[in-house]
Amino acid sequence: MDYISAFIVGGLICVVAQILMDTTKLTPARILVIFVTLGAILGGFGIYDKLIEIGGAGATIPLPSFGNGLAKAAIKGVKENGLIGAFTGGIEGAAGGITAAIFFGYLMALIFNPKTKQ
Repeated sequence: MDYISAFIVGGLICVVAQILMDTTKLTPARILVIFVTLGAILGGFGIYDKLIEIGGAGATIPLPSFGNGLAKAAIKGVKENGLIGAFTGGIEGAAGGITAAIFFGYLMALIFNPKTKQ
Protein backbone atom coordinates (compact mmCIF):
# COMPACT_ATOMS: atom_id res chain seq x y z
CA MET A 1 0.00 0.00 0.00
CA ASP A 2 2.97 2.33 0.64
CA TYR A 3 4.01 2.07 -3.01
CA ILE A 4 0.53 2.90 -4.24
CA SER A 5 0.14 5.94 -2.02
CA ALA A 6 3.62 7.17 -2.99
CA PHE A 7 2.74 6.72 -6.66
CA ILE A 8 -0.55 8.57 -6.28
CA VAL A 9 0.86 11.53 -4.31
CA GLY A 10 3.96 11.90 -6.49
CA GLY A 11 1.86 11.46 -9.62
CA LEU A 12 -0.62 14.12 -8.54
CA ILE A 13 2.21 16.59 -7.94
CA CYS A 14 3.52 15.87 -11.44
CA VAL A 15 0.04 16.13 -12.96
CA VAL A 16 -0.41 19.59 -11.43
CA ALA A 17 2.92 20.68 -12.94
CA GLN A 18 1.97 19.28 -16.34
CA ILE A 19 -1.42 20.99 -16.28
CA LEU A 20 0.27 24.29 -15.41
CA MET A 21 2.70 23.87 -18.32
CA ASP A 22 -0.07 22.95 -20.78
CA THR A 23 -2.71 25.50 -19.81
CA THR A 24 -0.73 28.57 -18.77
CA LYS A 25 2.16 30.56 -20.16
CA LEU A 26 4.26 29.75 -17.09
CA THR A 27 7.75 28.54 -17.89
CA PRO A 28 9.10 25.40 -16.21
CA ALA A 29 11.44 27.60 -14.16
CA ARG A 30 8.52 29.60 -12.77
CA ILE A 31 6.62 26.42 -11.98
CA LEU A 32 9.72 25.15 -10.15
CA VAL A 33 9.79 28.32 -8.05
CA ILE A 34 6.05 28.06 -7.34
CA PHE A 35 6.42 24.44 -6.20
CA VAL A 36 9.37 25.18 -3.92
CA THR A 37 7.57 28.21 -2.47
CA LEU A 38 4.38 26.21 -1.88
CA GLY A 39 6.41 23.49 -0.19
CA ALA A 40 8.00 26.09 2.09
CA ILE A 41 4.64 27.63 2.96
CA LEU A 42 2.96 24.28 3.58
CA GLY A 43 6.00 23.11 5.55
CA GLY A 44 5.99 26.26 7.66
CA PHE A 45 2.41 25.56 8.68
CA GLY A 46 3.07 21.84 9.23
CA ILE A 47 0.74 20.77 6.43
CA TYR A 48 3.40 19.21 4.21
CA ASP A 49 4.37 16.78 6.97
CA LYS A 50 0.87 15.28 6.80
CA LEU A 51 1.30 14.83 3.04
CA ILE A 52 4.62 13.05 3.68
CA GLU A 53 2.88 10.71 6.14
CA ILE A 54 0.37 9.79 3.42
CA GLY A 55 2.62 9.73 0.36
CA GLY A 56 6.05 8.81 1.73
CA ALA A 57 8.63 9.00 -1.06
CA GLY A 58 5.98 10.35 -3.43
CA ALA A 59 5.96 13.50 -1.31
CA THR A 60 9.60 13.65 -0.21
CA ILE A 61 11.24 13.48 -3.64
CA PRO A 62 9.43 16.19 -5.70
CA LEU A 63 10.26 19.90 -5.53
CA PRO A 64 7.80 20.93 -2.81
CA SER A 65 9.77 18.77 -0.41
CA PHE A 66 12.84 20.93 -1.03
CA GLY A 67 10.83 23.98 0.05
CA ASN A 68 9.55 22.05 3.04
CA GLY A 69 13.11 21.20 4.03
CA LEU A 70 14.14 24.84 3.71
CA ALA A 71 11.27 25.97 5.90
CA LYS A 72 11.94 23.35 8.57
CA ALA A 73 15.66 24.20 8.65
CA ALA A 74 14.94 27.94 8.84
CA ILE A 75 12.47 27.43 11.70
CA LYS A 76 15.01 25.28 13.54
CA GLY A 77 17.70 27.91 12.92
CA VAL A 78 15.50 30.66 14.37
CA LYS A 79 14.84 28.59 17.47
CA GLU A 80 18.56 27.98 17.97
CA ASN A 81 20.15 31.27 16.83
CA GLY A 82 17.42 33.89 16.69
CA LEU A 83 16.69 35.94 13.57
CA ILE A 84 20.03 35.19 11.90
CA GLY A 85 19.06 31.51 12.06
CA ALA A 86 16.34 32.16 9.48
CA PHE A 87 19.11 32.59 6.93
CA THR A 88 21.77 30.22 8.20
CA GLY A 89 19.33 27.41 8.97
CA GLY A 90 17.92 27.39 5.45
CA ILE A 91 21.40 27.30 3.96
CA GLU A 92 22.43 24.42 6.21
CA GLY A 93 19.26 22.51 5.44
CA ALA A 94 19.60 22.89 1.67
CA ALA A 95 23.37 22.44 1.37
CA GLY A 96 23.23 18.71 0.66
CA GLY A 97 20.61 19.01 -2.07
CA ILE A 98 22.28 21.96 -3.74
CA THR A 99 25.68 20.26 -3.66
CA ALA A 100 24.25 17.08 -5.19
CA ALA A 101 22.48 19.05 -7.93
CA ILE A 102 25.67 20.91 -8.87
CA PHE A 103 27.83 17.76 -8.76
CA PHE A 104 25.51 15.56 -10.81
CA GLY A 105 24.72 18.38 -13.25
CA TYR A 106 28.44 18.85 -13.86
CA LEU A 107 28.94 15.11 -14.18
CA MET A 108 26.18 14.84 -16.79
CA ALA A 109 27.66 17.80 -18.70
CA LEU A 110 30.98 15.92 -18.85
CA ILE A 111 29.40 12.65 -19.98
CA PHE A 112 26.93 14.07 -22.52
CA ASN A 113 27.20 16.89 -25.03
CA PRO A 114 24.80 19.59 -23.79
CA LYS A 115 23.10 21.68 -26.47
CA THR A 116 20.59 24.49 -26.40
CA LYS A 117 17.17 23.89 -27.95
CA GLN A 118 16.54 25.49 -31.33
